[in-house]
Amino acid sequence: MPDAPTPAFVFVGGRLWLDFVNTDDARLGVRLDTIGAFDKYVDWLEAATLIDAARASALRRRSLDQPSGATAALVEARRIRAALRALLERGRGEAGRVAREAAVAEINRVLGRAVGTRRVDAVEDRYVRTFVPVGDVFGGLVIPIVESAVDSLVRGEFDRIRGCADRRCPRHFADDTKSHTRRWCDMRTCGNRAKAQRRRRRRA
Repeated sequence: MPDAPTPAFVFVGGRLWLDFVNTDDARLGVRLDTIGAFDKYVDWLEAATLIDAARASALRRRSLDQPSGATAALVEARRIRAALRALLERGRGEAGRVAREAAVAEINRVLGRAVGTRRVDAVEDRYVRTFVPVGDVFGGLVIPIVESAVDSLVRGEFDRIRGCADRRCPRHFADDTKSHTRRWCDMRTCGNRAKAQRRRRRRA
């Protein structure tokens, strides 16, 4: 039986680390890991403009020569994603202290192992921070994601981070609206479904 096609990546979180957590996605109530293989992880990094096409191609080639390294990089990515999702879902208030401490410990573990150079690069019409690892070609792939989470922690942004109002949707986003009333991860999907449901209820 052929594999089900992987859905397109979505970038609705407003923060890099939220978009990364959202790779553990859901469509029609079914949970889907959109970075279920190393190649898909590289695809996401390229789509998020964390790496360019040349580096993405080099990573894919190296993954064939060093499959254990590629597997380890994917395991690392999923591990930090799980810690960040736990932070989102259970890290608020006094009751969330344990989840926050666990997430910060995981963040510090990743940052503590990072060996490389941080740079600022121009990408089209904007600037992005990049991390160029020393030695290990797979090393440091999660560093920009982790640093994005650190930015949110340091800035105290968690009061603005929301889960989608559709209970079937696991996506999170930063509510940067002036009124702080954003409810849906994406009006084109979850928001439109909610509108359609309201119309059906009125007609009934």
